[in-house]
Amino acid sequence: MRAVFLLSLLGLVSLNTVLAQSTPRASSPAAAPASAAPANSAPVNSVPAILTPTIVNRYPHDRAAFTEGFQYLGDGTYMESTGLVGESGVRRVDLKTGKVLGRVATPLSTAFGEGVTVVGGVAYHLTWQDGLAFAFDAGTLKEVGRYRYGGEGWGLTTNGKDLIMSNGTPTLVWRDPKTFAVKRSVTVTDGGQPVRNINELEYAGGSVYANIWLTDRIARIDPQTGKVTAWIDVSALTREASASAARLGKPLTFDDIPNGIAYVPERGTLLLTGKRWGTIFEVKVPGLGATNGRAQPRR
Repeated sequence: MRAVFLLSLLGLVSLNTVLAQSTPRASSPAAAPASAAPANSAPVNSVPAILTPTIVNRYPHDRAAFTEGFQYLGDGTYMESTGLVGESGVRRVDLKTGKVLGRVATPLSTAFGEGVTVVGGVAYHLTWQDGLAFAFDAGTLKEVGRYRYGGEGWGLTTNGKDLIMSNGTPTLVWRDPKTFAVKRSVTVTDGGQPVRNINELEYAGGSVYANIWLTDRIARIDPQTGKVTAWIDVSALTREASASAARLGKPLTFDDIPNGIAYVPERGTLLLTGKRWGTIFEVKVPGLGATNGRAQPRR
């Protein structure tokens, strides 16, 4: 199995494997509905394009951070959640310097922390297998609530109104941020086949962007239909991050995969990183542009 994992890290695992198989998660998180069609929706039966991101900037990233959630806050900072039992938590970080401005440990010490997103001034943080989400004031990181849910928790994002959650299955779930109740769900497919292992999420330009666990690809998903409208190949970023780690004598493992997508609306870019990567890459992606104003919702 380790050989398979290593191949996936190098971006050599075929997309058919991603679509056809659901691999049990070794060290990070499978379990449980949106409006006008996005501008970049693909025609019915079209083959998703393969997109290559263009790197426009690089920023420092904590090499010890096992990144599970990632969101730009619109003021030169981002919110990040990390996993691993005993190391899980949520932090607010300065993008340019990597300085941690505030942090809180996942309140359940035995939990494996998962995704995080901010909406309405509240940071929501998932756990992998405990069925428990924590809510923090996004400014102070003081806990303000807890919510129960069925199944596993993996990725979390927001469209500015609802929470959108992944659980490792082909299903994305829309939840009410005030109650965590399920509002709707959609099955993610490519060519009619379910896409499993959907991990960290970001909502941008009317689409949901999703890391696919143990691969070097990001899926761009139509939130109305669940169809994958494009695949973003980030294998070049993985190679750079891997080479950098190797030079420091701390080579990445099979589990140190791309995970972390954050939209910067004022520049129309994505911030991309991975687990234990030393770099956050700011990239331009075809079909994704800037929007008026700053990141919404902000803390």
